[in-house]
Amino acid sequence: MTADLVILGAGPAGMAAAARAAGLGLSVLVLDEQPRAGGQIYRDVGRTTMAQRAILGTGYAKGAALTKSLNHPNITHLTEAVVWQIDPSGEVTFSRNGRADVAQGKRVLIANGALERAMPIPGWTLPGVMTAGAAQILLKSAAMVPGRAVLVGAGPLLYLIAVQMVRAGVPPLALVETQTRADFLDSLRHLPGALLGWRYLWKGAMMLAVLRKANVRRFKGASEIEILGDDHAQAVRFSHQGKEHQISADVVLLHHGVVPNTQASQSLRLVHDWNQRQRAFCPRVDRWGRSSAPNIFVVGDGVGIGGAKAAVLYGELAAMEVARDLGWLGEGDRDLSARPLQGRLWYELAARPFLDIAFPAFSEALAPADTTIICRCEEVKAGDIRRYAGLGCLGPNQTKAFGRAGMGPCQGRYCGLTVTELLAAHHDLPQDQVGAYRIRAPLKPVTLAEIAGLDEEPLVNAPH
Repeated sequence: MTADLVILGAGPAGMAAAARAAGLGLSVLVLDEQPRAGGQIYRDVGRTTMAQRAILGTGYAKGAALTKSLNHPNITHLTEAVVWQIDPSGEVTFSRNGRADVAQGKRVLIANGALERAMPIPGWTLPGVMTAGAAQILLKSAAMVPGRAVLVGAGPLLYLIAVQMVRAGVPPLALVETQTRADFLDSLRHLPGALLGWRYLWKGAMMLAVLRKANVRRFKGASEIEILGDDHAQAVRFSHQGKEHQISADVVLLHHGVVPNTQASQSLRLVHDWNQRQRAFCPRVDRWGRSSAPNIFVVGDGVGIGGAKAAVLYGELAAMEVARDLGWLGEGDRDLSARPLQGRLWYELAARPFLDIAFPAFSEALAPADTTIICRCEEVKAGDIRRYAGLGCLGPNQTKAFGRAGMGPCQGRYCGLTVTELLAAHHDLPQDQVGAYRIRAPLKPVTLAEIAGLDEEPLVNAPH
Protein backbone atom coordinates (compact mmCIF):
# COMPACT_ATOMS: atom_id res chain seq x y z
CA MET A 1 0.00 0.00 0.00
CA THR A 2 1.17 3.52 -0.69
CA ALA A 3 0.28 6.97 0.62
CA ASP A 4 1.63 10.49 0.45
CA LEU A 5 2.03 10.47 4.24
CA VAL A 6 2.31 7.51 6.59
CA ILE A 7 1.69 8.47 10.23
CA LEU A 8 2.74 6.26 13.14
CA GLY A 9 0.41 6.84 16.08
CA ALA A 10 -3.11 8.24 16.51
CA GLY A 11 -2.60 10.42 19.56
CA PRO A 12 -3.11 14.21 19.48
CA ALA A 13 -0.13 14.90 17.18
CA GLY A 14 -0.86 12.07 14.76
CA MET A 15 -4.58 12.83 14.50
CA ALA A 16 -3.99 16.56 13.99
CA ALA A 17 -1.36 15.90 11.32
CA ALA A 18 -3.62 13.45 9.52
CA ALA A 19 -6.59 15.83 9.49
CA ARG A 20 -4.53 18.78 8.26
CA ALA A 21 -2.73 16.75 5.57
CA ALA A 22 -5.97 15.17 4.34
CA GLY A 23 -7.63 18.58 4.20
CA LEU A 24 -4.81 19.77 1.95
CA GLY A 25 -5.43 16.88 -0.45
CA LEU A 26 -2.79 14.34 0.60
CA SER A 27 -3.52 10.63 0.93
CA VAL A 28 -2.82 9.61 4.52
CA LEU A 29 -2.31 6.23 6.16
CA VAL A 30 -2.43 6.18 9.99
CA LEU A 31 -0.97 3.11 11.70
CA ASP A 32 -2.01 2.85 15.33
CA GLU A 33 -1.28 0.09 17.86
CA GLN A 34 -4.39 0.84 19.89
CA PRO A 35 -7.89 -0.50 19.09
CA ARG A 36 -9.25 3.06 18.92
CA ALA A 37 -7.82 6.49 18.18
CA GLY A 38 -6.88 8.91 20.94
CA GLY A 39 -3.47 7.90 22.22
CA GLN A 40 -2.89 7.86 25.95
CA ILE A 41 -4.28 11.30 26.71
CA TYR A 42 -7.57 10.76 24.82
CA ARG A 43 -7.76 6.98 25.21
CA ASP A 44 -11.26 5.62 24.50
CA VAL A 45 -12.72 9.12 24.47
CA GLY A 46 -15.35 8.03 21.96
CA ARG A 47 -16.69 5.27 24.24
CA THR A 48 -16.57 6.79 27.71
CA THR A 49 -19.79 7.53 29.56
CA MET A 50 -20.83 10.96 30.78
CA ALA A 51 -19.96 9.86 34.31
CA GLN A 52 -16.43 8.92 33.22
CA ARG A 53 -16.00 12.24 31.43
CA ALA A 54 -17.08 14.10 34.56
CA ILE A 55 -14.31 12.30 36.43
CA LEU A 56 -11.67 12.74 33.73
CA GLY A 57 -12.37 16.44 33.15
CA THR A 58 -13.28 18.76 30.30
CA GLY A 59 -9.81 18.61 28.74
CA TYR A 60 -10.21 14.90 28.11
CA ALA A 61 -13.61 15.28 26.44
CA LYS A 62 -12.16 17.72 23.89
CA GLY A 63 -10.31 14.81 22.31
CA ALA A 64 -13.55 13.53 20.77
CA ALA A 65 -13.38 16.14 18.01
CA LEU A 66 -9.87 15.03 17.09
CA THR A 67 -10.84 11.37 16.82
CA LYS A 68 -13.76 12.26 14.58
CA SER A 69 -11.41 14.18 12.28
CA LEU A 70 -10.00 10.85 11.11
CA ASN A 71 -13.32 10.17 9.34
CA HIS A 72 -12.04 11.78 6.15
CA PRO A 73 -12.08 10.16 2.71
CA ASN A 74 -8.35 10.82 2.29
CA ILE A 75 -7.46 9.02 5.54
CA THR A 76 -7.06 5.29 6.07
CA HIS A 77 -6.83 4.55 9.80
CA LEU A 78 -5.61 1.06 10.67
CA THR A 79 -6.04 0.12 14.32
CA GLU A 80 -4.09 -2.59 16.15
CA ALA A 81 -1.30 -2.16 13.61
CA VAL A 82 2.07 -2.88 15.22
CA VAL A 83 4.95 -1.22 13.38
CA TRP A 84 8.17 -3.22 13.69
CA GLN A 85 10.45 -1.83 11.01
CA ILE A 86 10.94 1.58 9.40
CA ASP A 87 13.26 2.46 6.54
CA PRO A 88 14.49 6.02 5.84
CA SER A 89 13.09 5.65 2.32
CA GLY A 90 9.58 5.68 3.79
CA GLU A 91 8.93 1.94 3.85
CA VAL A 92 7.09 0.89 7.00
CA THR A 93 6.56 -2.77 7.93
CA PHE A 94 3.80 -3.64 10.37
CA SER A 95 1.64 -6.51 11.57
CA ARG A 96 -2.10 -6.57 12.02
CA ASN A 97 -4.35 -9.46 12.97
CA GLY A 98 -1.46 -11.88 12.69
CA ARG A 99 -0.41 -10.76 9.21
CA ALA A 100 2.46 -8.55 8.14
CA ASP A 101 2.30 -5.87 5.47
CA VAL A 102 4.42 -3.06 4.07
CA ALA A 103 3.34 0.54 3.57
CA GLN A 104 5.27 3.00 1.42
CA GLY A 105 4.99 6.68 2.20
CA LYS A 106 6.49 9.60 0.34
CA ARG A 107 6.96 11.00 3.83
CA VAL A 108 6.75 9.32 7.25
CA LEU A 109 5.62 11.14 10.39
CA ILE A 110 6.42 9.55 13.75
CA ALA A 111 3.90 10.52 16.42
CA ASN A 112 4.54 7.83 19.02
CA GLY A 113 4.23 10.21 21.97
CA ALA A 114 5.80 9.61 25.35
CA LEU A 115 6.50 6.92 27.92
CA GLU A 116 6.32 7.21 31.66
CA ARG A 117 9.83 7.32 33.06
CA ALA A 118 10.65 4.15 34.97
CA MET A 119 10.96 4.78 38.72
CA PRO A 120 13.24 2.02 40.05
CA ILE A 121 13.04 2.20 43.83
CA PRO A 122 13.17 -0.69 46.32
CA GLY A 123 10.02 -2.79 45.92
CA TRP A 124 8.86 -1.31 42.60
CA THR A 125 8.58 -4.73 40.95
CA LEU A 126 6.09 -6.08 43.52
CA PRO A 127 2.54 -6.95 42.40
CA GLY A 128 0.28 -4.04 43.26
CA VAL A 129 2.80 -1.47 42.05
CA MET A 130 2.16 0.22 38.72
CA THR A 131 2.59 3.55 37.03
CA ALA A 132 0.11 6.36 37.54
CA GLY A 133 -0.51 6.27 33.79
CA ALA A 134 -1.58 2.64 34.07
CA ALA A 135 -4.19 3.71 36.62
CA GLN A 136 -5.48 6.22 34.09
CA ILE A 137 -5.75 3.49 31.46
CA LEU A 138 -7.91 1.48 33.86
CA LEU A 139 -10.10 4.49 34.48
CA LYS A 140 -10.52 5.40 30.81
CA SER A 141 -10.84 1.88 29.41
CA ALA A 142 -12.63 -0.01 32.16
CA ALA A 143 -14.00 2.65 34.56
CA MET A 144 -11.89 1.08 37.33
CA VAL A 145 -10.23 3.03 40.15
CA PRO A 146 -7.69 1.38 42.48
CA GLY A 147 -8.65 1.50 46.13
CA ARG A 148 -6.36 2.10 49.11
CA ALA A 149 -3.72 3.60 46.85
CA VAL A 150 -0.71 5.80 47.56
CA LEU A 151 0.69 7.99 44.78
CA VAL A 152 4.47 8.39 44.77
CA GLY A 153 6.64 10.73 42.70
CA ALA A 154 6.32 14.20 41.24
CA GLY A 155 4.69 16.16 38.47
CA PRO A 156 1.34 17.58 37.36
CA LEU A 157 0.09 14.17 36.19
CA LEU A 158 0.30 12.95 39.78
CA TYR A 159 -2.13 15.71 40.84
CA LEU A 160 -4.43 15.09 37.89
CA ILE A 161 -4.81 11.40 38.69
CA ALA A 162 -5.29 12.14 42.39
CA VAL A 163 -8.08 14.60 41.54
CA GLN A 164 -9.72 12.09 39.20
CA MET A 165 -9.66 9.52 42.01
CA VAL A 166 -11.30 12.05 44.33
CA ARG A 167 -14.03 12.74 41.76
CA ALA A 168 -14.58 8.98 41.42
CA GLY A 169 -15.17 8.76 45.16
CA VAL A 170 -12.00 6.73 45.81
CA PRO A 171 -9.43 9.31 46.95
CA PRO A 172 -5.81 8.25 47.36
CA LEU A 173 -4.56 7.63 50.87
CA ALA A 174 -1.69 10.08 50.34
CA LEU A 175 0.68 11.72 47.88
CA VAL A 176 4.34 11.05 48.64
CA GLU A 177 6.05 13.75 46.57
CA THR A 178 9.73 13.91 45.73
CA GLN A 179 10.10 17.53 44.57
CA THR A 180 11.67 19.84 47.16
CA ARG A 181 11.43 23.48 48.16
CA ALA A 182 14.86 23.99 46.57
CA ASP A 183 13.46 22.73 43.24
CA PHE A 184 10.63 25.26 43.45
CA LEU A 185 12.99 28.12 44.24
CA ASP A 186 15.22 27.11 41.34
CA SER A 187 12.23 27.12 39.00
CA LEU A 188 11.36 30.73 39.85
CA ARG A 189 13.94 32.00 37.37
CA HIS A 190 11.51 30.73 34.70
CA LEU A 191 8.48 32.34 36.33
CA PRO A 192 7.96 34.94 33.55
CA GLY A 193 7.50 32.13 31.05
CA ALA A 194 5.25 30.27 33.46
CA LEU A 195 3.04 33.35 33.77
CA LEU A 196 2.61 33.39 30.00
CA GLY A 197 1.24 29.87 30.38
CA TRP A 198 -0.85 30.96 33.36
CA ARG A 199 -3.69 28.59 32.47
CA TYR A 200 -1.49 25.65 33.47
CA LEU A 201 -0.63 27.31 36.78
CA TRP A 202 -4.30 28.04 37.40
CA LYS A 203 -5.26 24.47 36.60
CA GLY A 204 -2.60 23.22 39.00
CA ALA A 205 -3.85 25.51 41.75
CA MET A 206 -7.41 24.25 41.24
CA MET A 207 -6.26 20.63 41.47
CA LEU A 208 -4.42 21.30 44.72
CA ALA A 209 -7.55 22.97 46.09
CA VAL A 210 -9.57 19.82 45.31
CA LEU A 211 -7.01 17.67 47.13
CA ARG A 212 -7.03 19.97 50.16
CA LYS A 213 -10.82 19.91 50.33
CA ALA A 214 -10.75 16.10 50.17
CA ASN A 215 -8.17 16.02 53.00
CA VAL A 216 -5.67 14.05 50.92
CA ARG A 217 -2.37 14.03 52.77
CA ARG A 218 0.71 15.34 50.94
CA PHE A 219 4.33 14.72 51.94
CA LYS A 220 6.59 17.00 49.88
CA GLY A 221 10.32 16.46 49.67
CA ALA A 222 10.12 12.75 50.57
CA SER A 223 13.27 10.62 50.29
CA GLU A 224 14.50 7.09 51.04
CA ILE A 225 11.27 5.75 49.56
CA GLU A 226 10.69 2.00 49.49
CA ILE A 227 7.70 -0.22 48.90
CA LEU A 228 7.23 -2.98 51.44
CA GLY A 229 5.64 -6.38 50.99
CA ASP A 230 6.34 -10.07 50.59
CA ASP A 231 4.37 -11.24 47.57
CA HIS A 232 2.52 -7.96 46.94
CA ALA A 233 2.70 -4.28 47.91
CA GLN A 234 1.57 -3.68 51.48
CA ALA A 235 3.03 -0.31 52.50
CA VAL A 236 5.17 2.64 51.50
CA ARG A 237 7.98 3.71 53.81
CA PHE A 238 9.82 7.02 53.41
CA SER A 239 11.60 9.82 55.16
CA HIS A 240 9.95 13.24 55.45
CA GLN A 241 11.32 16.25 57.33
CA GLY A 242 13.74 14.05 59.22
CA LYS A 243 11.15 11.51 60.32
CA GLU A 244 10.35 8.03 59.05
CA HIS A 245 6.78 7.41 57.89
CA GLN A 246 4.97 4.27 56.80
CA ILE A 247 1.58 4.14 55.08
CA SER A 248 -0.25 0.85 54.57
CA ALA A 249 -1.62 0.45 51.04
CA ASP A 250 -2.91 -2.16 48.62
CA VAL A 251 -1.79 -0.29 45.50
CA VAL A 252 1.17 2.03 44.87
CA LEU A 253 1.13 4.31 41.81
CA LEU A 254 4.53 5.61 40.69
CA HIS A 255 5.22 8.63 38.52
CA HIS A 256 8.14 11.02 38.15
CA GLY A 257 7.66 12.38 34.70
CA VAL A 258 7.25 11.29 31.11
CA VAL A 259 9.93 11.10 28.42
CA PRO A 260 9.86 10.94 24.62
CA ASN A 261 9.32 7.49 23.15
CA THR A 262 12.36 7.33 20.88
CA GLN A 263 12.39 3.64 19.92
CA ALA A 264 11.29 4.34 16.34
CA SER A 265 13.50 7.40 15.86
CA GLN A 266 16.51 5.64 17.39
CA SER A 267 16.01 2.68 15.06
CA LEU A 268 16.36 5.07 12.11
CA ARG A 269 19.69 6.36 13.48
CA LEU A 270 18.33 9.89 13.55
CA VAL A 271 20.39 12.50 15.36
CA HIS A 272 19.32 12.79 19.01
CA ASP A 273 20.31 15.29 21.69
CA TRP A 274 20.27 15.00 25.47
CA ASN A 275 17.69 17.27 27.11
CA GLN A 276 19.13 17.99 30.54
CA ARG A 277 15.93 19.49 31.97
CA GLN A 278 13.83 16.51 30.94
CA ARG A 279 16.68 14.01 31.49
CA ALA A 280 16.02 12.25 28.20
CA PHE A 281 17.18 11.91 24.61
CA CYS A 282 15.13 13.83 22.03
CA PRO A 283 15.31 13.63 18.20
CA ARG A 284 16.79 16.73 16.64
CA VAL A 285 14.16 18.37 14.42
CA ASP A 286 13.62 21.75 12.76
CA ARG A 287 10.61 23.99 13.41
CA TRP A 288 8.50 21.87 11.07
CA GLY A 289 9.39 18.57 12.72
CA ARG A 290 11.78 17.42 9.98
CA SER A 291 14.48 15.16 11.38
CA SER A 292 18.04 14.54 10.24
CA ALA A 293 16.55 12.16 7.62
CA PRO A 294 14.74 14.43 5.11
CA ASN A 295 11.78 12.08 4.57
CA ILE A 296 11.15 11.50 8.28
CA PHE A 297 9.24 13.87 10.57
CA VAL A 298 8.89 13.49 14.35
CA VAL A 299 6.27 15.48 16.25
CA GLY A 300 4.50 15.85 19.57
CA ASP A 301 5.84 14.58 22.87
CA GLY A 302 8.19 12.34 20.89
CA VAL A 303 10.50 15.34 20.40
CA GLY A 304 10.18 16.73 23.93
CA ILE A 305 7.40 16.82 26.46
CA GLY A 306 4.99 19.68 25.80
CA GLY A 307 1.50 18.32 26.37
CA ALA A 308 -1.51 17.51 24.20
CA LYS A 309 -2.23 21.03 22.95
CA ALA A 310 1.36 21.52 21.85
CA ALA A 311 1.33 18.10 20.19
CA VAL A 312 -1.67 19.10 18.08
CA LEU A 313 0.15 22.20 16.86
CA TYR A 314 3.33 20.24 16.13
CA GLY A 315 1.30 17.81 14.05
CA GLU A 316 -0.44 20.50 12.01
CA LEU A 317 2.80 22.33 11.28
CA ALA A 318 4.52 19.16 10.11
CA ALA A 319 1.57 18.31 7.86
CA MET A 320 1.79 21.71 6.18
CA GLU A 321 5.51 21.25 5.52
CA VAL A 322 4.87 17.80 4.06
CA ALA A 323 2.21 19.32 1.81
CA ARG A 324 4.71 21.98 0.67
CA ASP A 325 7.33 19.27 0.08
CA LEU A 326 5.00 17.32 -2.16
CA GLY A 327 3.66 20.30 -4.07
CA TRP A 328 0.19 20.54 -2.53
CA LEU A 329 0.85 23.86 -0.77
CA GLY A 330 2.92 26.87 -1.75
CA GLU A 331 5.60 28.19 0.57
CA GLY A 332 3.81 31.50 1.06
CA ASP A 333 0.52 29.80 1.91
CA ARG A 334 2.33 27.48 4.30
CA ASP A 335 3.97 30.36 6.11
CA LEU A 336 0.74 32.36 6.31
CA SER A 337 -1.18 29.41 7.76
CA ALA A 338 1.66 28.44 10.08
CA ARG A 339 2.21 31.84 11.68
CA PRO A 340 -0.71 31.75 14.15
CA LEU A 341 0.00 28.11 14.98
CA GLN A 342 3.64 28.87 15.76
CA GLY A 343 2.55 31.71 18.02
CA ARG A 344 0.17 29.44 19.91
CA LEU A 345 2.87 26.78 20.19
CA TRP A 346 5.25 29.30 21.74
CA TYR A 347 2.67 30.13 24.39
CA GLU A 348 1.90 26.45 25.02
CA LEU A 349 5.58 25.72 25.68
CA ALA A 350 6.26 28.87 27.71
CA ALA A 351 5.56 27.21 31.07
CA ARG A 352 7.51 24.03 30.33
CA PRO A 353 10.94 25.13 31.72
CA PHE A 354 9.27 26.15 34.99
CA LEU A 355 7.46 22.81 35.28
CA ASP A 356 10.51 20.74 34.34
CA ILE A 357 12.60 22.32 37.09
CA ALA A 358 9.85 22.51 39.72
CA PHE A 359 9.09 18.79 39.29
CA PRO A 360 12.39 17.09 38.41
CA ALA A 361 13.01 13.38 38.09
CA PHE A 362 13.58 11.72 41.47
CA SER A 363 17.34 11.63 42.07
CA GLU A 364 17.22 8.35 44.00
CA ALA A 365 15.50 6.67 41.04
CA LEU A 366 18.07 8.07 38.60
CA ALA A 367 20.81 6.50 40.72
CA PRO A 368 19.14 3.48 42.38
CA ALA A 369 20.71 1.43 45.15
CA ASP A 370 22.84 -1.50 43.98
CA THR A 371 20.20 -4.05 44.99
CA THR A 372 17.39 -2.41 43.00
CA ILE A 373 16.32 -4.06 39.74
CA ILE A 374 16.41 -1.64 36.82
CA CYS A 375 15.90 -4.00 33.86
CA ARG A 376 12.75 -5.88 34.75
CA CYS A 377 12.83 -8.08 31.64
CA GLU A 378 16.24 -9.57 32.44
CA GLU A 379 16.32 -8.83 36.21
CA VAL A 380 19.50 -6.75 35.99
CA LYS A 381 20.24 -4.65 39.07
CA ALA A 382 21.79 -1.20 39.35
CA GLY A 383 24.82 -2.75 41.07
CA ASP A 384 25.34 -4.99 38.03
CA ILE A 385 25.57 -1.96 35.74
CA ARG A 386 28.06 -0.29 38.07
CA ARG A 387 30.09 -3.50 38.15
CA TYR A 388 30.11 -3.69 34.35
CA ALA A 389 31.28 -0.07 34.25
CA GLY A 390 34.13 -0.98 36.61
CA LEU A 391 35.14 -3.74 34.19
CA GLY A 392 35.37 -1.28 31.32
CA CYS A 393 31.81 -1.08 29.99
CA LEU A 394 31.47 2.43 28.52
CA GLY A 395 28.01 2.51 26.95
CA PRO A 396 24.54 0.97 27.10
CA ASN A 397 25.09 -1.29 24.10
CA GLN A 398 28.03 -2.97 25.81
CA THR A 399 25.87 -3.79 28.84
CA LYS A 400 24.02 -6.26 26.62
CA ALA A 401 27.19 -8.29 26.24
CA PHE A 402 28.08 -7.98 29.92
CA GLY A 403 24.68 -8.97 31.31
CA ARG A 404 21.73 -8.78 28.87
CA ALA A 405 20.39 -5.44 30.12
CA GLY A 406 17.99 -4.08 27.51
CA MET A 407 17.65 -7.39 25.67
CA GLY A 408 14.18 -8.33 26.93
CA PRO A 409 10.79 -7.84 25.23
CA CYS A 410 10.71 -4.08 25.90
CA GLN A 411 14.15 -3.65 24.24
CA GLY A 412 15.28 -1.09 26.76
CA ARG A 413 12.25 1.20 26.60
CA TYR A 414 12.11 1.42 30.37
CA CYS A 415 15.63 0.71 31.58
CA GLY A 416 17.53 2.55 28.85
CA LEU A 417 17.64 6.00 30.43
CA THR A 418 18.57 4.56 33.83
CA VAL A 419 21.46 2.61 32.29
CA THR A 420 22.69 5.78 30.58
CA GLU A 421 22.48 7.73 33.85
CA LEU A 422 24.35 5.04 35.81
CA LEU A 423 27.17 4.79 33.28
CA ALA A 424 27.45 8.58 32.96
CA ALA A 425 27.72 8.95 36.73
CA HIS A 426 30.29 6.16 37.09
CA HIS A 427 32.55 7.45 34.31
CA ASP A 428 31.87 11.15 35.04
CA LEU A 429 30.82 11.70 31.44
CA PRO A 430 27.91 13.63 29.92
CA GLN A 431 24.92 11.50 28.95
CA ASP A 432 25.32 12.54 25.31
CA GLN A 433 28.75 10.94 25.25
CA VAL A 434 27.59 7.74 26.95
CA GLY A 435 24.72 7.43 24.47
CA ALA A 436 21.61 5.29 24.28
CA TYR A 437 20.74 1.75 23.28
CA ARG A 438 21.10 1.10 19.55
CA ILE A 439 17.62 0.00 18.54
CA ARG A 440 17.25 -2.54 15.76
CA ALA A 441 14.26 -4.05 13.98
CA PRO A 442 12.00 -5.66 14.86
CA LEU A 443 10.86 -2.88 17.18
CA LYS A 444 8.17 -5.17 18.61
CA PRO A 445 7.94 -8.98 18.81
CA VAL A 446 6.97 -10.54 15.48
CA THR A 447 6.40 -14.15 14.47
CA LEU A 448 8.14 -16.05 11.66
CA ALA A 449 4.72 -16.65 10.12
CA GLU A 450 4.12 -12.90 9.85
CA ILE A 451 7.49 -12.37 8.19
CA ALA A 452 6.91 -15.27 5.81
CA GLY A 453 3.53 -13.83 4.81
CA LEU A 454 4.93 -10.53 3.54
CA ASP A 455 4.59 -11.66 -0.10
CA GLU A 456 0.85 -12.17 0.23
CA GLU A 457 -1.80 -9.71 -0.94
CA PRO A 458 -1.83 -6.37 0.93
CA LEU A 459 -4.23 -5.91 3.81
CA VAL A 460 -5.68 -2.66 2.50
CA ASN A 461 -4.91 0.12 0.05
CA ALA A 462 -4.71 3.72 1.15
CA PRO A 463 -6.81 6.30 -0.73
CA HIS A 464 -5.30 8.21 -3.63
